[in-house]
Amino acid sequence: MAPQTYILFSLAADAILIAILLFLWARQRSEWHALLWACGQLSLSLGSASWILGERSSMHYLFAAMSLCGAAAGFVAGTEYFLGHLRRRHLRPLMLACGLGVMGLYGFWDGQPLRAQWMTAVGLGSAMVWSGLRLGLHRNRYRFLGMVLIVRGMFNLANSLGWIPPDYQSWFVYSIAIKTISMLCLVHAVQEKIRHRYVHTIDSLSSGFLIHDRSGQIQVANERCATLLGRANAAALIGTHVVDQRLFDTRAVAAAYFRRFELAHGAYPFIEMASISLPDGQQVPLEMIASPYIESGQLYCMVQLFDISERQKKDALLHRAAHHDPVTGLFNRHGLLQELERCVQQARQMAGECALFFIDLDRFKRINDTFGHETGDQLLCQFAQRLQGVLPKQAIVARFGGDEFIIVLPGTAVAMARVVGQRILDALAAPFTLPLQALSVSASIGVACHPQHGASADALIRNADIAMYEAKKAGRGHLRFFDDSMTAHAREALTIDGALRSAIAANELQLVYQPIVTADGRRLRKVEALLRWHSAQLGMVPPDRFIPVAEDSELIVELGHWVLQAACRQLAQWQGEMGELIVSINVSAKQLLDPGFTDQVRRALDAHGLPARRLELELTERVLLDDTDRVQVALSRLSALGVSLSLDDFGTGYSSLAYLARFRLDTLKIDRSFVLQIEHNARGRSLAATIVAMGASLGMEVVAEGVENAAQAAILQMGCHYLQGYHIARPMAAQALGFPEVAAPD
Repeated sequence: MAPQTYILFSLAADAILIAILLFLWARQRSEWHALLWACGQLSLSLGSASWILGERSSMHYLFAAMSLCGAAAGFVAGTEYFLGHLRRRHLRPLMLACGLGVMGLYGFWDGQPLRAQWMTAVGLGSAMVWSGLRLGLHRNRYRFLGMVLIVRGMFNLANSLGWIPPDYQSWFVYSIAIKTISMLCLVHAVQEKIRHRYVHTIDSLSSGFLIHDRSGQIQVANERCATLLGRANAAALIGTHVVDQRLFDTRAVAAAYFRRFELAHGAYPFIEMASISLPDGQQVPLEMIASPYIESGQLYCMVQLFDISERQKKDALLHRAAHHDPVTGLFNRHGLLQELERCVQQARQMAGECALFFIDLDRFKRINDTFGHETGDQLLCQFAQRLQGVLPKQAIVARFGGDEFIIVLPGTAVAMARVVGQRILDALAAPFTLPLQALSVSASIGVACHPQHGASADALIRNADIAMYEAKKAGRGHLRFFDDSMTAHAREALTIDGALRSAIAANELQLVYQPIVTADGRRLRKVEALLRWHSAQLGMVPPDRFIPVAEDSELIVELGHWVLQAACRQLAQWQGEMGELIVSINVSAKQLLDPGFTDQVRRALDAHGLPARRLELELTERVLLDDTDRVQVALSRLSALGVSLSLDDFGTGYSSLAYLARFRLDTLKIDRSFVLQIEHNARGRSLAATIVAMGASLGMEVVAEGVENAAQAAILQMGCHYLQGYHIARPMAAQALGFPEVAAPD
């Protein structure tokens, strides 16, 4: 065979291998070592062909020098880039060295073919040996490639020394074999690096990653996936079935998953949840995010696996924070509404019943104000524990807000609800033991039952709330069931509240005065100022309708201030006409505990030039109960101001000698309920006499109110200082009270 044929055969093999390297570079555009190796081999092939087939000339030697330098630079630069050592700053020195090498070789070779041939073999062999050593020493996985390049370099060096047989056939066989093997190894190295890059990429993912085919066989997996599935390494997953890795219970379930994934079409990524059981029995919740991967026309499922254990824990914490009260651990308003809607829906579907309890702790604000919110929170926690201790397991218990609690009892009728309500009240009988003190607390409870009192969650809450306020009006610590009349009262209260807010500005309020006379004769000494309201919208509204509404809001403070100003103004107008007449006005608990109340009294007296002794403030026993420490401070300030203090309605349920001893009071008013009994009831007369004697022993003036006839007046004038009632005089306008004396009782 002619030498030209061998050369052409060699060039064809070179062209194929060079094309493969160029293809790998063009496909990735990041495999620059493939381009450099291809350029080196191309330079070598062109130089070899030109040397053997071309005629000797100056240009021939120049081209040979350029080919040698290009081939050596290509292999060296490609190897350095492959190892990650070639940088942009190295390119200029490398190009300069190539240029100098070309010029030096050209000058040294000109006209000396043997020297050029020998130096080409030595130079190329040295470059190959150096590249092989670099690869063999730095990358264990490419040690074979390094050995092949070293062999190829040694072949070139041996050829330069004349150790290779001189016949063309042997030389080309050895040359093509070594060259082809080395180039194939270079191609393999490029592909292996690309594969390693992808393997490293998927292994660096924080999520598990696998690809499986339609049959469920795993084709690709990363190390994180192996860890999630409890395997030693990713290689243990390759070729196994997804069912073997416990991603699905059965092959039928796995096949159904792939069908759902296939039918998703454009709705990718396809997301589903799974829970796997590891070999140690641990359950791991996974989120599987699948995307399509098509290879050779076949659809593969490319899945990312995320361990969502921590996410589920955080979600559970967020859900608890959104649905539970942080203080008591019970449901909060949001959680309650969801549970109540479910309960009502179930009762509606099954034609069943359920009961809702609306509980409000009485005077809880006073505990917070006196002992602090920390103590208040401890009390709320203990109360929640007591509730859960007396309620059935199916009860839904929630802190609705502040000191309000709601209980929902599924499947509970009115009769059973009454029993449970009484249990709750009984559970509050014992004091709550707190770190610094024991506190007794009562609660007012309103109950609404489905379907009698409401068919929706909102209706049940609203009606139970209305019933709870009725329980408070009954004296606190009571249980009330909703009825329709309460709705009418609630609507009326809302109407009164709306109209009352504009009553002062509209000049709809006025005072009337009821005389209080000395028991032994005809002298008028006091009058009680009583508030009346003639509404343009509602007409004449009785005090027992609008005063409770005002007390439930902050309006009572504003009304009380108006009464104080109006009474003092009227008293100033009576100066000189009525003598030392004393005006008595009623004061609510909210008004008394207002920090600015004492200053309001002082300013009202000063504004109208009145001495403090001309004003008497009437307090009920409930006012004294609200916050004894703050009440004592307020009463001390008023006493220091010089106004008189009177205890109204004495004996109506909260009487205690402790209050009379603790608070400095000037007047005691016997409630009309005692006065009504004295005429025909010996026990009633004894009680009245006892109260009179007690007041006298404490140095207090005693007023009997509600005197309706002469017989009652005759009995009471034996010990009382003053009498008040319809038998003496009815409440009247200020202008009607223009007489100095009132007729003595018969």
